Amino acid sequence: MTSKFLSRRRLLTAGAVGVGALALGGLNRFLIAPNYLQILESAEGLTLRAQRAMLAGQPLAREFSEADLSPIFKANGTVLPDTAACEALMANDFADWRLTIDGMVTTPASLSMADLKRLPQRTQITRHDCVEGWSAIGKWTGVPLGPLLQTAGLAPNARFVVFHCADDLGGGANGLYYESVDLVDAFHPQTILAHTMNDAPLKVAHGAPLRLRVERQLGYKHAKYLMRIEVVESLANIGRGNGGFWEDRGYEWYAGI
Repeated sequence: MTSKFLSRRRLLTAGAVGVGALALGGLNRFLIAPNYLQILESAEGLTLRAQRAMLAGQPLAREFSEADLSPIFKANGTVLPDTAACEALMANDFADWRLTIDGMVTTPASLSMADLKRLPQRTQITRHDCVEGWSAIGKWTGVPLGPLLQTAGLAPNARFVVFHCADDLGGGANGLYYESVDLVDAFHPQTILAHTMNDAPLKVAHGAPLRLRVERQLGYKHAKYLMRIEVVESLANIGRGNGGFWEDRGYEWYAGI
C-alpha cells in the first residue's frame, strides 16, 4: 500500500518540480517563513513544492452534484472510539462536548456545537480518496477553518494547525490520533470542520461530533472526533514529531491529491 502511494507521489514530483519555484512567488507570507523553507528543502518538500506549483492561487477541489453521491460511504479507521471520555460524550449525545482552540492564538476559545453552528457555514460535495485505494463522494457541511482561526488571532510565528482527536488507536499518549496542516491548507476555502454529512448529523463512525475536511489531501488527513485545535510554530514536540498519527508510523506528512 505504502509503496504504491510513494510511487504516485514521485510521479507527481517528476512532472511538476520543474515549475516548483513559480509557486513561491504567488503564495502568501507563510511560505517564506524559515521553518517552512526547511520543509521545502527536505525530500518530502519536493513533492510539496511541486503540488503547490500546480495549485497556486488556492483552486478548489472538484465539487459534484447530489446525483453523484455515493450510495455507500465507507467508514474507515476508528468507527467507535472506546475511551472513557468519548463514551461519556456519546452517552449524552455529545451535549457536553466542546472544541478547544488554543496554542499560538491571542484569543483561546472553548466552543460548543451550538456555538459552531451559529457561525457562517459551507456545504460542499466532494470526493474522499483513501490511501488504501477506494473513493467515495459525500456532502459535507461545517465551519470554514480559516475564518475561525482569524477570529482566534494567530501569533506572528504561527505555522501549523494541529488537530487532536478522541480516538485512541494504540493506547497511551502516542496512540491518540492527531493530524496537522500548514496555514496554506488551513485557510483554503474548502477546509472545513464538518458536523453534517449528507444532510444529517455526523454519525459516530464518520467522526461525530466534528471532523476535519481538507479536500486536497488524502483521507488519513481528515481527522475525526475532533477535541482540540492547537496552533503551533513547529511540529517537533507533537506526538513523535512527524505531524500526524500515521506520519509517525511512516506515512508522508503532505498527502496532496
